Amino acid sequence: MTISSVCVYCGSRFGASKSFESAATALGRGLAAQGLRLVYGAGDVGLMGTVARAAMEAGGEVFGIIPEHLVKREVAKSDLTTYIVTETMHERKKVMLYNADAVVVLPGGMGSLDELFEAITWRQLGLHDKPIFILNIDGYWEPLRTLIDHVIDQEFAGEDIRETLIWVDTVEDVLTQLT
Repeated sequence: MTISSVCVYCGSRFGASKSFESAATALGRGLAAQGLRLVYGAGDVGLMGTVARAAMEAGGEVFGIIPEHLVKREVAKSDLTTYIVTETMHERKKVMLYNADAVVVLPGGMGSLDELFEAITWRQLGLHDKPIFILNIDGYWEPLRTLIDHVIDQEFAGEDIRETLIWVDTVEDVLTQLT
């Protein structure tokens, strides 16, 4: 599979560690340097804004999708290469995933988890076969890995879910695997 467009799920906040913001900056720059289009939630706040600004400053193409009810709350970044306002969150997630060849998840909160689990579920149902990278900066996602292992161990999901998720610890690791 050729990857030309990457959907990034991440926080609308910066989080507790400066390394999260550094990773978002490095990812945005790295995607642009590799000629990969960034697809993201069109916010100009937190890690979302950081990854988009970094990609744009590095000359990258950025495609943002935001639901109308979040335009003000997430300070919509409308100066993107492509900018779309949707009616609903569900439509936003669908447009984001369908316009990307891979998914990368940086640290984030409930919205990032919602996006990730929908991408996992859609893959499990055969709606896509895109790689899903969990960028585990400073071990941020370790509790999630433990939860997923528990769900599998308790037989509410198959072993294939472990193979669906690609766990990486650094931006360099994910950028290498995207090419």
